[in-house]
Amino acid sequence: MKSSFRHRVLGIESSCDEMAAAVVRSPGELLSSVVHGQNEVHRPYGGVVPELASRDHVRAVSQVVEAALVEAGLETSQLDGIAVTAGPGLVGSLLVGLSFGKALAYRLELPLVGVHHLVGHLVAAELSDAELVAPYVGLVVSGGHTALYRVEEEGPPRLLGETRDDAVGESFDKVAKLLGLEYPGGPAISQAAQEGDPSAVRFPRPMEKQPGLDFSYSGLKTAVAVELERRGGLAALGRREVSDLAASFEAAATDSLVLKARRALRGEGISRIAVVGGVAANRRLRERMRQAGEKEGFRVVFPPTELCTDNAAMIAAAGARLLARGERDALELNAFSRVPVGETPWRRGASGGPAGEGA
Repeated sequence: MKSSFRHRVLGIESSCDEMAAAVVRSPGELLSSVVHGQNEVHRPYGGVVPELASRDHVRAVSQVVEAALVEAGLETSQLDGIAVTAGPGLVGSLLVGLSFGKALAYRLELPLVGVHHLVGHLVAAELSDAELVAPYVGLVVSGGHTALYRVEEEGPPRLLGETRDDAVGESFDKVAKLLGLEYPGGPAISQAAQEGDPSAVRFPRPMEKQPGLDFSYSGLKTAVAVELERRGGLAALGRREVSDLAASFEAAATDSLVLKARRALRGEGISRIAVVGGVAANRRLRERMRQAGEKEGFRVVFPPTELCTDNAAMIAAAGARLLARGERDALELNAFSRVPVGETPWRRGASGGPAGEGA
């Protein structure tokens, strides 16, 4: 039965240190996207402090949602549904966006749906490129996630391989701190690397010779620390040496991603890959992945940089699809810090009607 659901959906994303809101109108028309970041809050600590993140979300959520509605030219009465990130992420941060979304859905008597954060990232690629059709391989690379998925037209993405320890974005932050670079580490490493020689140090390509599609980044971070110590520590290095180390690390980290992506595409017999998440904004990764695609005949899709980092456009778009299929969540919807793609524990007991019914 064809759904009669209309598609003006407000999305709210607060899984980590960005508070974001966006409005999407089906079939994938982005009406607004507003992101409030916290780099200045966390920079003194070299990483995200969960309590500070959630406190800042509380201060920002109302203004961010209001700004998204203004940008879209809509009143709350013109919305047709609410989509919120339910997990994975920092529970304190998730609960801020989730609570706001539930309250708004209740007040407006709108259907509510929880969205898996990583599914949102994959939908971001489809939102930005209408020609990306399933099946395709999805590579999710961020501060908390490094994983390969097979994405089908129906059903949840299937995990092909993931990191066994640090996520690639986490390793960028840790290496940036070792090299005395600013937080967040991804942009800082990339900027420093532009002045460096990526072949200055041959850092190991993690799990390069091992079969399978899993990743590992803790050893690479350690290799940088060892090289730094061998050179007498950070105080003994000049700017050029820091840039060389940054470039050499970036080359090793991104080469590993390209290697496993190529292996996944061959193994699955697929010629399309979407690279999503914050690290997908990395210049070298984009260059190397596109070069590999040209050489081996596969198509590479990167979202625009504003849709690579955490945003609510991806949550609104993913939520609109769920709502159009008739999926709904009750007001008992809760946050989950860890949940595999394809599992929706928050949907247990959810009703098929408007938010709050039947639960």
